[in-house]
Amino acid sequence: METNRQKKIGGLLQKDLADILQNLLRDSGKNGILISVSKVRVTTDLSSAKAYLSIFPSKHAEETLEQIQENKSAIKHEMAQRTKHQLRKMPDLNFYIDDSLEYIDGIERSLKGEENPIENPDLLHKRKKS
Repeated sequence: METNRQKKIGGLLQKDLADILQNLLRDSGKNGILISVSKVRVTTDLSSAKAYLSIFPSKHAEETLEQIQENKSAIKHEMAQRTKHQLRKMPDLNFYIDDSLEYIDGIERSLKGEENPIENPDLLHKRKKS
């Protein structure tokens, strides 16, 4: 259960992180890729934060995540500059791909009858928990 402080810090990081990541993609010359931060979870001691990213189109997700991982220190520095009046110490950032929209899309396709998961249970892959 997240405390109010964790939720506030997560919301603050989510808003600024989305802006920083969009600027990073634009500056690197990647056009046609949309990135959004769907959730930021902060640990109770505020030392670490998990950022879940939705990247569209999803075929560029792994490549974009690698680029973000390479620039993690620059992203953390920019976040620290933006939040220096709200946070005493910037949490370590860890990035993960949020696949919930793709999972929901697969379920909707199955419900519409395009595929039948009852006859073929392998159509709906097992979702990874993180």
